[in-house]
Amino acid sequence: MKPWKKLALLLLALILLSQIPFAYRRYKLGRLHAVIQQTNSQRVAMLDDFVEYKGAMHVHSFLGGHSTGNFNEIIAAAKSNQLDFIVMTEHPSKNFSTAEMTLKGVHAGVLFINGNEVSTAQSDRLLLIPGNGSAADADRHQTQQVITQAKVANAMVFVAYPEEFKSWDSTDYDGVEVYNVYSNARKINPIITFFDGLWSYRSYPDLLFATFYQRPAENLRRWDSAIVTRKQRLVGVAGNDAHANVGLTLKDTSGNTLLGLNLDPYERSFRLVRVHALVPSGSTLDAETLRAALAAGHCFIGFDLFSDSSGFRFTGANAKETRLQGDEITLESEIRLKVTAPISSRIVLLRDGNAFQSESGVTGKEFIVTERGSYRVELYLPQLPGSLSEQPWILSNPIYVK
Repeated sequence: MKPWKKLALLLLALILLSQIPFAYRRYKLGRLHAVIQQTNSQRVAMLDDFVEYKGAMHVHSFLGGHSTGNFNEIIAAAKSNQLDFIVMTEHPSKNFSTAEMTLKGVHAGVLFINGNEVSTAQSDRLLLIPGNGSAADADRHQTQQVITQAKVANAMVFVAYPEEFKSWDSTDYDGVEVYNVYSNARKINPIITFFDGLWSYRSYPDLLFATFYQRPAENLRRWDSAIVTRKQRLVGVAGNDAHANVGLTLKDTSGNTLLGLNLDPYERSFRLVRVHALVPSGSTLDAETLRAALAAGHCFIGFDLFSDSSGFRFTGANAKETRLQGDEITLESEIRLKVTAPISSRIVLLRDGNAFQSESGVTGKEFIVTERGSYRVELYLPQLPGSLSEQPWILSNPIYVK
């Protein structure tokens, strides 16, 4: 055999060997898909005094300049995911108010709230909900000034990208975006992801998220620390950071797509992680009731790709009253913290950010606590294969025992 043929065969063998890990990862995604289907079939419906609504936060359209996504695509994606609300967070423009021009109100049965994502003079980024015309000037002001102006305008303020945030000593912000899909995705290896895509994109495009999903440990630490340091409530939310701008697209002069591959369409982004808001029974979902639920911390984060987290509840009770996650409750000898889940899971109770107690293989657990502190829970699905069993499925907001 000629030397060049030997070299070609050797090269071919090396290429084939290099693909074994990716073929195996595709096999594992197939197993994960089967487990998710089985797990979702075991869900148990929950009934209580709250109506639960699920939605996506931190969503961008073409208005902000970093996306080509249009309103019809966003509405269709929300409908296909059976979402109840979307919180738009448009990048501001110097020439017009993107918050006023973006989706707001009810469209096709989905409630939209118009907001802005802004960057301050200190390069801190904030989500303003709802947004306003002054958002375009945020980069000229210090972080505290931007927060104060937003509160005067009756807007909620959430810290975005907490791993980059510097002004933790600021006052009056309402919460922290403790998980962000884009921040998590920045940790991926592009070469590995390319070959994973070749093997798995057509069959399991959504589950490629599972190859890089990680618990936002540092952001959770910063959130817990800020609550302890500030001695006040801070709401935790998740951001889809949906832009629908990853991929290659060929369009005509009218903007119509002729050919393209979109790796992060809104429909897929809205499937990965959601914010579930709890509104009292008898109230309708509108901008006011949704904002009230988010501001109170009556909400939780569900990584619904791995199983629908609807029905999760976390409450605290003393001898006189029962309170919901996000609320304060007075310590009277003891507090009973009750967790209810729609699927058998591992429940971890944390106090001031430190793992305190846990229970596995249960759909409900009551923890008795006798100390003041900020208590929240993380739920895991041990039935998921591999390392995913060690990544959180649900992140609650705290109950503050005073």
